Amino acid sequence: MQKLQKTARFILFFYALLLIMMYFFQEKLIFLPTKLPQDYEYTFNRPFEEFNLTSNDSAVLNAVHFKQDNPKGVILYFHGNAGDLSRWGDIVTFFVDKKYDVIVMDYRTYGKSTGKLSEKALYNDAQLFYDYTMKQYQESEITLYGRSLGTGIATKLASHNNPKRLILETPFYSLIEVARNRFPFLPVNWLLNYKFKSHEYIQKINSQLVIFHGTEDKVIPYESGRRLFESIPSGIKKKFYTIEEGRHNNLIEFEAYLKGVTAILEDDY
Repeated sequence: MQKLQKTARFILFFYALLLIMMYFFQEKLIFLPTKLPQDYEYTFNRPFEEFNLTSNDSAVLNAVHFKQDNPKGVILYFHGNAGDLSRWGDIVTFFVDKKYDVIVMDYRTYGKSTGKLSEKALYNDAQLFYDYTMKQYQESEITLYGRSLGTGIATKLASHNNPKRLILETPFYSLIEVARNRFPFLPVNWLLNYKFKSHEYIQKINSQLVIFHGTEDKVIPYESGRRLFESIPSGIKKKFYTIEEGRHNNLIEFEAYLKGVTAILEDDY
């Protein structure tokens, strides 16, 4: 009996410790930024301008604006949870080559960007960049593109604005669902400060909506993206692209993704 009591106490102690660690270190699990020195110079093989926007709480947010003559529109791109603009700037040149201008920012604590992270701050920062975009383009020319973590930000942003379209690559139903899937033994509803309730925000969207998701995604399960799609209200022009055997970070290697993106950006889907 005494041995069982000791075992039970150890399990309870370990579980309590796990809860504490999960709560206080959750940002290190969700966000995987890399830092850049403030004097770092980007070297992309497409014309671009680097710029900064300052938030209401004095965070300085670094971004890159790819520009070209006679663009078909502009893509405001929200990247995934790892890296910085030195990587994501190269990734978005794919869309520049589709004859679109592209604006991509680094979140707080990423690259050269400063400020304290919070879900509310990320949403406010996104709106700040949307307002910047609106000063140079018609809203009917704006495409919001979210990838992975960025899908939660882009979806929330689209729910408060009226861009032409919203494209989501490997999205989640909500971050709570992803956490629950990964840590089914933890009370994630209580622990998480970051909810990213995309399934709620998507109810308020009036834009064209497209989702890409790979069937072999081990980071955000295919079923999560599919469930989000099925929650979209009727009456919205929408399309779901299933990328067979696609994983979380390699959809661009598949013809189904390449053809799909091309069709969307040419309004032929």
